[in-house]
Amino acid sequence: MARALELHPDRLFPAEPATRAIARALYAEVATLPIVSPHGHTDPTWFAENANWTDATSLLLAPDHYLYRMLYSQGVDLDALAIPRLSGMPATDPRTAWKLFAEHYTLFRGTPSRLWLDHVFSDVFGIDVALEASTADRYFDLIGEMLASDAFRPRALFDRFGIEFLATTEGAHDDLAAHRRIRQSGWNGRVVTTYRPDGVIDVEHEAFKPAMMRFAELTGEDVYDWKGYLAAHRKRRADFRAAGATATDHGHPTAATANLSRVEAEALFAKVTRGDWTPADAELFRAQMLTEMAAMSVDDGMVMQIHPGSSRNHNAGLFASHGRDKGADIPTGTDYVHALKPLLDRFGTSTRLSIILFTLDESTYARELAPLAGHYPCLKLGPSWWFHDSPEGMRRFREMTTETAGFYNTVGFNDDTRAFLSIPARHDVARRIDCGFLARLVAEHRLADWEAADLAHELTSGLVRRAYRIDEPHFAAQAA
Repeated sequence: MARALELHPDRLFPAEPATRAIARALYAEVATLPIVSPHGHTDPTWFAENANWTDATSLLLAPDHYLYRMLYSQGVDLDALAIPRLSGMPATDPRTAWKLFAEHYTLFRGTPSRLWLDHVFSDVFGIDVALEASTADRYFDLIGEMLASDAFRPRALFDRFGIEFLATTEGAHDDLAAHRRIRQSGWNGRVVTTYRPDGVIDVEHEAFKPAMMRFAELTGEDVYDWKGYLAAHRKRRADFRAAGATATDHGHPTAATANLSRVEAEALFAKVTRGDWTPADAELFRAQMLTEMAAMSVDDGMVMQIHPGSSRNHNAGLFASHGRDKGADIPTGTDYVHALKPLLDRFGTSTRLSIILFTLDESTYARELAPLAGHYPCLKLGPSWWFHDSPEGMRRFREMTTETAGFYNTVGFNDDTRAFLSIPARHDVARRIDCGFLARLVAEHRLADWEAADLAHELTSGLVRRAYRIDEPHFAAQAA
């Protein structure tokens, strides 16, 4: 007999009864607030085309590196999970891949992936039995049947989930065609883009040269001349703002910044575009471009997000066979105090610039990030991210940053996901954890109950809306 699947109403709340009661009351204040998702990686063509998804494997398993990363660690071959190779899609039946996933679902016990997926299975699809080998076919058939209906098209789910604002992420060399189709369709869902220029900044990326060629085509600028290259970025940023973007995003290996003279910057740029650069040159160029992007943000108001500290594609063999973003990215130690100083020396006191810092190095929360954000007007702290987007990671973030940076130098929650159906689950986890943290402060008489209620709203909606300038007239008008 299949085991029951049930989401406990008190999940993630404090175990102590009195504190749990406070958390329940706070959660009731924010549980149904609209979702604001200002940074993520969902595919905008889903909303442009509004086509039906086909099956559970292609929607829930194959795009989610959180899932197959764990399976790979236990010796499961990615070909057996229908994960595409660079040479093409393996000849794996989606149902067979799903059964294999179901047989290994116990691997996810205690992980955030299990929390998110069970929420999707129960709340989105209404399934009341647990996923395991004996129920794999039942899941696959039921999910496939529902996905074929109009109620499970992307736009219908967007509305059902209560999403008010959703940002995707595109490169400087992307033509934004999907976003144009969304705006021209007459649908009123607010799906906007985010400017991610890494592809034309990171000379160590294997696709740098073709990205630069496309960058030139889209802008009509001589992108191999320093002046023309910067002008091309300004043009593309304007294109992205016209597509609703309020933010940029920068996923560099480190948080290094630089403040070179014009002559030095031109010489460095000439070197990297000639192709005779060293790894140190590549790092210095990325560092200089963070400062250049900050200067442009001062001019156009776009919010900067800096996501450093990941050693990408650590598994060389997997990178060669399957390419990027296949679960082999590993966090590294990250310096912020020294790395950001050149940029902060130039812009740190600006009230026109807003930079949101993220980290995969939790040791920096109390030592570096909270003191920096607690001092410089231009800095705010992004939420616990990626490997730390978990109940424990969220609690650690609050415990290690609040005493120095407070709540108002943070920006609420963003889900940073490719998995569209997990968005409500991820936001629900964040709301529950924040309400539990606030409940403890009330129970310890460090906050009044009305202050905690106000903060619950701020952490759910207010901070993120202001941090990403979602409601500012200039950006709202661009998205209309």
